[in-house]
Amino acid sequence: MMKATILLGTLKKTELSNTAVLSEFLVQFLEKQNVECTIIRLVDYTILPGTCSNMGDNDQWPLILDQLLASQIIIFATPIWWNNQSSKIQRVIERLDELHDEILEGKTSRLEGKVGGLIITGDSDGAQSVIANISNFYNAIGLLFPPFATLSVLWERQAKDKKPTREELMNKYTEVYSSTAEKMVKQLVSFAS
Repeated sequence: MMKATILLGTLKKTELSNTAVLSEFLVQFLEKQNVECTIIRLVDYTILPGTCSNMGDNDQWPLILDQLLASQIIIFATPIWWNNQSSKIQRVIERLDELHDEILEGKTSRLEGKVGGLIITGDSDGAQSVIANISNFYNAIGLLFPPFATLSVLWERQAKDKKPTREELMNKYTEVYSSTAEKMVKQLVSFAS
């Protein structure tokens, strides 16, 4: 069975996260394609700063990396903060640097043949910058990034000071973004096959 791992970069530990709800929304479409999905809420893990795959005691990044290496589809899910991905997703990029170093040494990427996708939430512009940054990173570490592999929802109700309910978010995503999610999933599955 094909596996997908979503690295959820929300900064919220307990309160409702727009990015988490959008990730759950996309999982519905992945599961319809018989893809086994795991959402890893990065804020729940101790991911030490650094650029190596294992930074020693108490570092939980190696557990997450093993999950990525066992997946065919890898999706970064991030809110937009000051026109950039969240600090949690930036930490993932930094921790994957050792895999990039291996490529520079002439080794085959451990992510070769895997497909990357991107989920973005925000209340205003900034998605294009995040997409450009992440797609460049995917390219550098050997992840395929097919066309239509992003699901970006920029909506004023997702602003930091707003408090939409999970139901309100899911209704909006279903009403407006179902065809986009379906197209994204078909692309990811097709390229991962």
